[in-house]
Parts: sequence; structure tokens; C-alpha cells
Amino acid sequence: MKNRYQSFGRSRNSRYSPRRSYGRSTRGGSGISVNQYIAKATDAEMPNIYVDGALFSDFKLGKVLDRNIINKKYTVPTKIQNETIPNILKGRDILGIANTGSGKTAAFLLPMIEKLMNDESQTCLIVVPTRELAGQIQDEFVDLARDTNLKSVLIIGGKSIRDQMYILNKRPHFIISTPGRLKDIYERRGVKLEEVNNVILDEVDRMLDMGFIDDIKFIISKLDKDRQSLFFSATMSPKAEIIANSLLRNPVKVEVEKQSPLKNVEQDIVRIDHSKRKEEVLYNLLCKEEFKRVLVFTRTKRNADKLSDYLYDKRVDADVLHGDKKQSQRTRTINNFKRGTVDILIATDVASRGLDVSNISHVINYDEPENFEDYIHRIGRTGRAGKKGYALTFIER
Repeated sequence: MKNRYQSFGRSRNSRYSPRRSYGRSTRGGSGISVNQYIAKATDAEMPNIYVDGALFSDFKLGKVLDRNIINKKYTVPTKIQNETIPNILKGRDILGIANTGSGKTAAFLLPMIEKLMNDESQTCLIVVPTRELAGQIQDEFVDLARDTNLKSVLIIGGKSIRDQMYILNKRPHFIISTPGRLKDIYERRGVKLEEVNNVILDEVDRMLDMGFIDDIKFIISKLDKDRQSLFFSATMSPKAEIIANSLLRNPVKVEVEKQSPLKNVEQDIVRIDHSKRKEEVLYNLLCKEEFKRVLVFTRTKRNADKLSDYLYDKRVDADVLHGDKKQSQRTRTINNFKRGTVDILIATDVASRGLDVSNISHVINYDEPENFEDYIHRIGRTGRAGKKGYALTFIER
């Protein structure tokens, strides 16, 4: 297939002046076939994630929650919300197989907020793989729990552990945490997991991919035996089954039809030969008018910083997101990208899951991903909510 991205247009400059020099990015092949990076978006209708004829008012939640739902402009529940919310309200355990974008955050927050409003002696623990996802759940909680008197705490790395332990000592109703920091605080006697009687594990497959299986097993072993447990994962690997079997009791299984990013994302490659500098090719692409909000993936933190320096020298305004950034920086960067204050975000795979930003026009794999699964998660950041997206992968030959 002939590469369509060889001509370059006018620049989109910022107010910045040049600064320090940059280095060359280097990356070996990923072992993925080049053909796997090339695909046409299909015109097939995307699966409808909503339930025709259903309304949030059907769940008979309290007046405060109903008002907060209206303020969020939620009217029709998604499939996972429609099937899980009534069962959670009945006290049932849930085994949910669903990807990001299915509405599962509200699916577990709404009934848990209702439950704890009726019994504030309860505690709910939500465990997720990344700081970014934890922050998004915290933001959703703040909106949905407004005027309920329920309190939450965010337990993640990059923030003061003393401050987190201080808030935990005040007995918040909701604890939203990543596994490693939660275990660390427990071992410092800063949280009593034995008193947690509601637990939600979200994106379990991602936590297992990140090597958290031992931490998760440890956390589960300390929880109140008489608890309600909710388990959400995109896939059910053998390791995930082990976790589910140790956590759940006679669960209701809810499986949502997956929406493949291959359906509405136009995918292509950009060949980089020895006559071109990789960063120059990227710059010329970013100058094109159609590249409105762009997420650029690099393999390493070092490459992300180098590329940021290069674009800065070219007077292109871009932010960087990777694991070496302070949590306050990461939060500010994501918020700037969401608001459109910055239209170009350079990131490592820390952004390939859990980053929910609307209207990303292009995903560019500046460095090839480790494997095809990572590729799918990367390009899933564009073409969301039924819109067409574009994904380009740089191939050095």
C-alpha cells in the first residue's frame, strides 16, 4: 500500500523559542508484521452499548443520586450498567467482562454510593492498575457523590504517603488505590483491610500484565470474609480466573460485546528510510491541518523527552507523559490535553490504557509497540464513541 503521508503542509507554531538539543530516537523491530499496521476503517455500524427503552430512573436510586446523574447528562444506561446496577443493589457479586468505554465506572459507583448512603459504616475499596485510571474514578466519584456526605481518598504513588495515611485515619467511605501503594500503606499499619466489606477490582487483566498478581492476592487475603466483591476485566486469562475464584462467591456474570478498534480506525504505516530523520517526518505530519489532537507513543521515557525537546525547538507546543513525571505533573498534563490547551501529547505506554480523552484525531506510533496487544490498546485511544480515527506507525527500514 502506498503511503499517503509523504507530503507536508504549513506549520502550527507556538510562542516558544528554541532550547536545548535533542538526540536521535532508536528502536528495534517489534516482531509484528507490517501488514498488521495497515487496515481500512469499515463502514459497518458500531455495536450499540446502550439499552433502548431503559432509563436511569428505572433503578429507583435516591433523589440525590438522581440529581447528580441528571447533572452528568446520563439518561440511557449502557448494557453493563443495566445488568450490573440492579444486581449490585441486591448484594450480589459481579464478574464483568468489559473493555474501557463500556460505562463500567458508573456501573459500580452508582450502586455502591447508594449502598453506603444507606449504611455509612460500610467501606468500599476500589483497586485499579494505574494512577491515571484511579484519578479518573476519583473524579467520577466526586461528581456522582456530590451532596451525599460520603468521602473518598486516592491512594497512589507520586503523592505524599503521610498525607494519604492521615486521610485514611479519618475513615473515608471509599478508598481508590493502586495495588502497590495500598500494600505499602497496609504494611505500615495505615489501613485496616480487614474492615473493608466491599471491594472492586477494575481492569484486572492490566494489573496482571503489570505484575501485580502477588499484591492482589495479598490484598484479597486480608479483606473481610463477609464482603461484596465486583471483578471487571477485558479478558479472562488463567491468572485472572485464579483471582476471580478467590474473590467471588456465586457471581452474576455480565459480558459486554467488545467494540474492536479495527472497525473505525484507519490504520497505515509511514516508512522511514535512511534519507529521512524520524523526528522531521513527525514534525511535518503535525504541521498538517487534519492532525488536530494527536497522541504520539514512544517506546521509552528517554525517547519521549528527546522528542519533546525537538518539537520545542521547532516551536511546536507538546506535553510529555511518562512514569518519571511527578503525579501532579501527570495530572496537569492529562487535564491540559483533555481541555485542548495542548493538542499534542507524547507518551509511553502509561497512556495506552485508562486514558479517556475525546476527539483524538490521530494516534502515531513513533516507536513500534512491544506486541500486537499493546498496539490495539494504543490505537484504541482514537476512533472512540463511534467516531472515525486514524493510526499511523513509523517503520524504520
